[in-house]
This record gives sequence, structure tokens and C-alpha cells, in this order.
Amino acid sequence: MSIDQRLVQITPHERQVRFQQVEFYAFIHFTVNTFTDMEWGDGSEKPAIFNPTRLDARQWVTAVKDAGMKGMVLTCKHHDGFCLWPSRYTEHTVAASPFRDGRGDVVLEVSDACREAGLKFGVYLSPWDRHSALYGQGKPYDDYFVNQLTELLSNYGDVFEVWFDGACAEGANGKKQVYDWQRYYDSIRRLQPGACISVCGPDVRWCGNEAGDTRESEWSVVPRRMMDTEKIADASQQSDTAEFRRRRLSAHDRDLGSRKALADEPELIWYPAEVNTSIRPGWFYHANEDGQVRSLKELIHIYEHSVGGNATFLLNIPPTQEGLLHEHDVARLREFGAYLADAYGTNLLQASDATLSANSHVDGHEIAKVIDEDDSSFFIPSEDTDLVEIIARWPSAKRIRYIVIQENIRMSQRVERFVIDVEVEGNWVPTYLGTVIGYKKIAALDHVIASAVRIRILDARMAPTVSFIGIYQ
Repeated sequence: MSIDQRLVQITPHERQVRFQQVEFYAFIHFTVNTFTDMEWGDGSEKPAIFNPTRLDARQWVTAVKDAGMKGMVLTCKHHDGFCLWPSRYTEHTVAASPFRDGRGDVVLEVSDACREAGLKFGVYLSPWDRHSALYGQGKPYDDYFVNQLTELLSNYGDVFEVWFDGACAEGANGKKQVYDWQRYYDSIRRLQPGACISVCGPDVRWCGNEAGDTRESEWSVVPRRMMDTEKIADASQQSDTAEFRRRRLSAHDRDLGSRKALADEPELIWYPAEVNTSIRPGWFYHANEDGQVRSLKELIHIYEHSVGGNATFLLNIPPTQEGLLHEHDVARLREFGAYLADAYGTNLLQASDATLSANSHVDGHEIAKVIDEDDSSFFIPSEDTDLVEIIARWPSAKRIRYIVIQENIRMSQRVERFVIDVEVEGNWVPTYLGTVIGYKKIAALDHVIASAVRIRILDARMAPTVSFIGIYQ
């Protein structure tokens, strides 16, 4: 079996396909840290300090939807061990706080608001609990953690993502807990089989930094050893430092899935990347960062290189002590959503005067299949086609800003290299040289004016499968 044949045998589970289709979703960091002005709590915080007097989950959801996001992940328990729901297994919860007179449940309010608005809901539960006296005791702590995980996955409806990070250190007893990851995974599969387990998990991998830095070529087929949770934990944040949050990918992290990188790997898996970063310098709300909300330009760049680079984009927006998203964050989210709606609103291929052709196809998989967004239909060229050419043409020149290409990832990730040419005054001009496509590639052009666009797939592991093409002004 050739290396290419071996690579295309690796395909995603259906839950991974559905997860990647979410594309862009929110992270909500909210706990006692919001009230202590800290990034990491130490577990000694008193529940009495947690009192968001104006908490409005619907305000969060509205802002997130305005940005074009499709889901929300809530930090149900961060490292401080404080639970945003009234857990039966600890008194360190909202039930011991003044919030809603001790009868509140932030997880319920957020999950209900997401469901009402059609957003997917996800949970973050830190395995490192700096408050629990059971931490570091092995099975007793794992029992405690699984019990809390079970509460979250049983009482709040469908969950699309369970987010684990690798934070781990000694507890108050001087012992470090060795997490029983497989037991955690088994619990999730039993309770929420459609949920993807992310970062320290088998379904979705961390991109490797918190700065929003991405790879030029992001492969979903990677070595199985990348799923080693202990290695992930070692590479994750070990302490609360601003330097870590700004860290970018190192040179040796850039190539994870090329033919060369995988040639000698004994086991391969489908393990797509998630890009996570915050709209502010910190993950939790700090009033002194109100003037440091990421610019529209920054968000566009991260979106184009994450969602548009075969990854997903998890953007954190931290609520204030009142329990609201700050007006600066809300305004930026609204501005970004308006930009996305404008930039990707009208596909020029769907215009009545557009023509689309390809130099070959397999019967039933003609090039017209790429115009709609039905991922069950796709274009595939004849097996004997060495160079795939797809041409879109209009009677008059169009201003073109973005070209979006998607593969049918259910048949693996195949494209290694492609080029986009535009026709200007009868001449083809190479405009964009790309490597991988995967679930989605966004090629940003410099507002070119052209009467035709040509996509040439120069190298693929096997016959490429294109499920969608969009050309936007």
C-alpha cells in the first residue's frame, strides 16, 4: 500500500464532522476569578464573593449570535474548584453564594439561553481542583471528578463539546493527581456520545498556543501519539503568565501531517485542530483591559487562518462582575458579525450569469455539485486526471475578495497543493498559491478584478473531493 493510500484511509467520526461544521464558537470564562481580578484562583476564595447582580445569559447569547458564532462553551468549574452549578459533591458552589439568593444555577441559565437561541452548548471542567481535599488521592478524586462530570452531562441537555485543559500541579496535600483520562472519556461517551472531547481528549486537538497563531498547512491526519494526554498537559500552561498567552507556534510544531512527517509513523488518527484565544489579553474579565479588546482586523486575520485554515475558532469573551458582556466586547462582536455577513453573503457562483466547468468528473459527481452547501454532494474528477482544473466565468469582470474551497472530509483530506489564477484582459494571472484545503480553506485575494477564476489542484493524495466553492466580493 502506498503512503497516499494509507493516509486517505484515515477519516473522521461523524461527531468530528458535525463539530467542524460549528466552525466559530464562544468561550465564556466566568467564576470567582472575575471578582478577585485574577486569572487563576487558588481554591481559597469564599463563595460569598460570587454575586453577579445583573447576570443575563440571553445578553451573552445575543452578542455571540450577532458575531456569527454557532455555539458557546462555559467554564463550569475552573482550577479554583468553584462550581457554577449546585453540585451535590461539594459545598464550594453557587448554592453557597448570594447569587439568586443561593438558588442560582449559571450552567442552567446559560444552557437554556443557548437552546432557546439555537446555539450549541459545551462545558469546560478543569481536572485540576485546587479547592478539593480529595485532589491527589487517586481514585477518590477521580470518583469526585466523574460525579461532577456526570452532573453536567446529565442535567443540561445536549452537549457538543467537553473541554479539558492540561493544568495539573500539587494540591494542598503536596500530591499531584494522575488523571484517569480513559475513565473520563468513557463517561462522556456513555452520557453524551455526540460530544467531542477537546484538547486533552481524543477528538479535537489544541493548536498549540493561545495567541491565535496558526499553521500554514493544518492537517487533520496526524500521528496517533499526538493524542497522548500527558504530552499535551506538559505543553500546556503550567502557571498564570501573560507570556504563555502570547506564545506562538515554534518551528518544529509547524509540520504535523505532510507525507514526509507521516512516512514512518506506525499509527495515524483523524485529529483536527482547534484555535482558542481571547478577545482581550486575559481569559477572565479585568476592568483595566476594557481598552484592549482585539481589533476587527485582528479577528478577521484569526478567523481567516483558523476557520479558513482547516481548524475551528474558539473565541473567549469574559463577562464582567455584573454578569454581562462588556459594551466594548459586544460592539466588536457585532461589528465582526456584520463583516462576516457582508464578506461571505453572496456567492458569485450562484449568480444567473455564472458558468462553472471542470476538465473531468466522475458520473454523479459533476462540478455543479460544489455550488450548494449540501456536504453530501461533491465533485470528484476522473482518476486518470493528473491536473484538476475548475473554471468559473462571468460575462463581465467582477471584483473578487475571497474564495472558499471545501473538501468532502468524510473521504479524508487529500489536497496537498493548489493555485488560484484570475483572468485579467484575457490573460491568466497566478494570484494565490495554497497547500492544504481540508474542511475549509479561505483564500484572501487583494480585491482583484477578473472575468474568470481558475482553481488548479496541482498535488493530491488521491482524486480530490470538492464539496463546496464560494467566490465572494
